Amino acid sequence: MDQVTIEAARRGDRDAQATLLRRLGDVWYRMSLGLLANADDARDAVQETALRFLRDLPRYRGDSSISTWSIGIAINVAREMRRKAGSSQRAADNQQLASVQSGAEFPEDSVSTDEHRGMLHRAMEHLSDRQREAVMLRYFEEMSVEDTAAAMQCATGTVKATVHQALRILKAKLKALA
Repeated sequence: MDQVTIEAARRGDRDAQATLLRRLGDVWYRMSLGLLANADDARDAVQETALRFLRDLPRYRGDSSISTWSIGIAINVAREMRRKAGSSQRAADNQQLASVQSGAEFPEDSVSTDEHRGMLHRAMEHLSDRQREAVMLRYFEEMSVEDTAAAMQCATGTVKATVHQALRILKAKLKALA
């Protein structure tokens, strides 16, 4: 995103704000759907993320990219919604999750068919919320370790360890599902 649009949005320019919301909305939805596993909840999370994004935009300092900063907001909204809804939401509607994220870029050697994608999403149910966040940011959104750490508000070493643990779990679960 260009700095001119970001600065205009920070000053309250409605067109610039709308541009940012359009550019960021899809990634917020994918993250929210992946973390909440429910399309209606994901849409609610995107709306709340947009409200918080616009409210906090004047305080955006530019320490990370606007995308990374906004994904941090989306993650926090999803975390709050999960806490309110309880853990029963986690296992909901894998088919819907797989259909929305089937367009995401996957490494060719790990997931190549819809069946494999479905297996991956079922395996991801076995990850902790934090592990799922880290995997989604690193592999679904293709963020760097540094950007993932910024979005998750943790150290890069924490991201590396969390992803390593998650991949170990996923490998075992995928092996069992295959």
